[in-house]
Amino acid sequence: MDQFDDILHQDNDPTETQEWVESLTAVINREGTERAHYLLERMVDSTRRSGGYLPFDPTTEYVNTIPPHLEAKSPGDAAMEWRIRSLVRWNAMAMVVRANRKPGELGGHIASFASSATLYDVGFNHFWRAPSAEHPGDLVFHQGHSSPGIYARSFLEGRIGEDQLDLFRMEVAGHGRGLSSYPHPWLMPDYWQVPTVSMGLGPIQAIYQAHFWKYLEHRGLIPKSDRKVWCFIGDGESDEPETLGAISLAGREKLDNLIFVINCNLQRLDGPVRGNGKIIQELEGVFRGAGWNAIKLVWGSYWDPLLARDSKGVLRKLMMETVDGEYQACKAFGGAYTREHFFGKYPETAAMVANLSDDDVWRLNRGGHDPHKVYAAYHAAVNTQGMPTVILAKTVKGYGMGAAGESQNPTHQQKKLDDEAVRHFRDRFNIPVPDDKLHEVPYYHPGKDSPEVQYMQERRRALGGFLPQRRRHADAKLKAPELAVFEQITKGTGEREISTTMALVRGMNLLLRDKQIGQRVVPIVADEARTFGMEGMFRQIGIYAPFGQKYRPQDADQLLYYREDQKGQVLQEGISEAGGMGAWMAAATSYSVSNVAMLPFFIYYSMFGFQRIGDMAWAAGDMRSRGFLIGGTAGRTTLNGEGLQHEDGHSHLLAGAIPNVRAYDPTFSYEVAVILQDGTRRMIEDQEDVYYYLTVMNENYSHPDMPKGVEEGIIKGLYLFKDAGKAKKSEPRVQLLGSGTILREVIEAAELLEKDFGVSADIWSVPSFVELRRDGFDAERWNRLHPEAEQRVPYVTAQLSGRQGPAIAATDYVREYADQIRAFLPDGMRYTVLGTDGYGRSDTRAHLRSFFEVDRYWIALAALSALAKEGKVNAKDVARAIKEYKLDPEKPNPLTA
Repeated sequence: MDQFDDILHQDNDPTETQEWVESLTAVINREGTERAHYLLERMVDSTRRSGGYLPFDPTTEYVNTIPPHLEAKSPGDAAMEWRIRSLVRWNAMAMVVRANRKPGELGGHIASFASSATLYDVGFNHFWRAPSAEHPGDLVFHQGHSSPGIYARSFLEGRIGEDQLDLFRMEVAGHGRGLSSYPHPWLMPDYWQVPTVSMGLGPIQAIYQAHFWKYLEHRGLIPKSDRKVWCFIGDGESDEPETLGAISLAGREKLDNLIFVINCNLQRLDGPVRGNGKIIQELEGVFRGAGWNAIKLVWGSYWDPLLARDSKGVLRKLMMETVDGEYQACKAFGGAYTREHFFGKYPETAAMVANLSDDDVWRLNRGGHDPHKVYAAYHAAVNTQGMPTVILAKTVKGYGMGAAGESQNPTHQQKKLDDEAVRHFRDRFNIPVPDDKLHEVPYYHPGKDSPEVQYMQERRRALGGFLPQRRRHADAKLKAPELAVFEQITKGTGEREISTTMALVRGMNLLLRDKQIGQRVVPIVADEARTFGMEGMFRQIGIYAPFGQKYRPQDADQLLYYREDQKGQVLQEGISEAGGMGAWMAAATSYSVSNVAMLPFFIYYSMFGFQRIGDMAWAAGDMRSRGFLIGGTAGRTTLNGEGLQHEDGHSHLLAGAIPNVRAYDPTFSYEVAVILQDGTRRMIEDQEDVYYYLTVMNENYSHPDMPKGVEEGIIKGLYLFKDAGKAKKSEPRVQLLGSGTILREVIEAAELLEKDFGVSADIWSVPSFVELRRDGFDAERWNRLHPEAEQRVPYVTAQLSGRQGPAIAATDYVREYADQIRAFLPDGMRYTVLGTDGYGRSDTRAHLRSFFEVDRYWIALAALSALAKEGKVNAKDVARAIKEYKLDPEKPNPLTA
């Protein structure tokens, strides 16, 4: 024990201590626990005022939080539910074992669901409500490795057949009927609601779903209800930063619509979670300190008589002293080991089990396997008000697997059982499968008219229907505004200079005014709303604060003061990109989860998007999110003062890797308008399962009027911004391509080429190299598969066909971005790509563009060099450009500089 433990736990006068405890017990019996708590707080306060230091102990004894006499009693048929639970266990095991007796090593997990079957069973039978006319429905984040158990339950309910169970992890061969390894809405869009693997993403998503539900309620977009978000987590998963990273938000906002169930089977993927410690105690302290109601569900009912006889507290002391590594060993090695190495440590505890057989000792159950204790914990959780709840349920990993894997270090990897292990499992759970069939590991269904199935279906009818289930579309039909509504930003700015960030904010404000869409717009920032010019929204629509604004803001006398409001529309999630993305994902899936389509905009530094929260962005695609991600201060040379860690040169490559992301790098305000309108139409009106990524810059310049007929090209990714006019074939000519802020350098390069070298240039704006690439490969694939049909022509090929000269592309991103379309340029067209390969750094924009060789001079040089290779100009022209434009041919390569 350290010094603080001594202070907390030493007892110099046990008699006096007992008198105080008896006095407090009398108060509890006479006036209740609230009065006792009040008196204790006053005594602590008095001690501190007297100068006494009282260290805070965030943990309680290693026993159940809810004593037996306060446990809510389950109304269910315990025997029936045990039979159902046993059948679910068997079929979950059979599905994984059968899959791995096929060729191909499909993998799968048995142990996680084996440990948590009771936790799920009680929820399905008594607590989790499906969406119905009477209730909006709860949302359950299933632990990903437990998916076989969820499928097995659906099999008994009649939702999944045997043939489909045999398609577990065979999603290609299943032709749309395969069962995904983990919860994946993209692959099973009518079943799974939220992806929970990779680990850690479920918890942060759950917190922000609960947060967003309160937001919708406070804004009057959904009625207030008692619906809950339930999130199942493994104790090893708590080491993921995202698991615990946002729990303070839940405590701070008193999210009593949120329940975490942490399956504490004491094992990670390779061994103990806290072999030398106690994960339940650790997590209790973390969650209690963050303002959560922590319910410890440690021991099952078989322990109650022993604890009741523990008058001297020796058993409780032993429970506190024993570390998790030893608890794991007790379940792995059986009753005799437990008698000797656990109870045998003290004469008093050894005497407690003297009349129990070794089998009886081994059967002393853990709380997470006792349906009565689980029901009591769940009942307390759903009735807790004013704070979120975490249930810390102690279980055994691989429960029921016996010597094949129960509580053993390799248990997580177990996916095959030999015939003897299958026999043990059959006998343990009393499954009516004959010996001569055991080698087949057959599924067992008692029949649709059996008492078990009838009971399951009755329970689900009482709770509104089957779960999991997913809504594909919101019921309300919304109309997106026409492009004419965005006239303010499709028209040029004249001499006034603005950034594309400001154009975006103006576009958002236009959407906010729309009668149908306005209330559905959710502006989200991690913090720097003022950086992005969004402070006008503070007063206009307010910043969401669940308890309103309880202070007078420092800038209250200013026009654009910082206004927080319970009905505020802006979500400002602090300095947390993961938090902003969590809120965005909740809003972007509201059409499915809450039947209310929303249009979220998450605005952040582009460098801190797909790179920093890439796993969440991938999960957002999986769960069919709809909304806009806005990468602000984008590009490697536009955020000129911030340097290496802030300047983005590759976010579009990362965005392009997610199949349902539509990524754009607009240059002019009218391009922003067209993309905003198109995205709003596709996601809100047509309800397509896509989301949009736009990069916008903080560089100010004038914007032209929108040319006629460019809308299609903007969306497809390329259009002719300026035609150099007719030219003779003998005259040198180039095709210059650019996007984002570097398009303006391309425009200037065209003037240099014309003025200094007589070279004419067609100028192409390329808002999306990603879309062009996808279109090109789609056409290539179709042509390969339809050799006798009329061959398709990629969009970029068609646009550049018949154009003279080589093509030069320049962007504010690494070369791979523009190089994506190389395969689809017309035959014979030379293609040179310039980009910002290398680490960013701080300097002026002009210096940075020169350093990365993407400014007008380097673009002009690249064009001349390409023309020289084709014999259209000579090498002396190239050398003259190097000299006149003061370009250093010996400068280091910016990639490695």
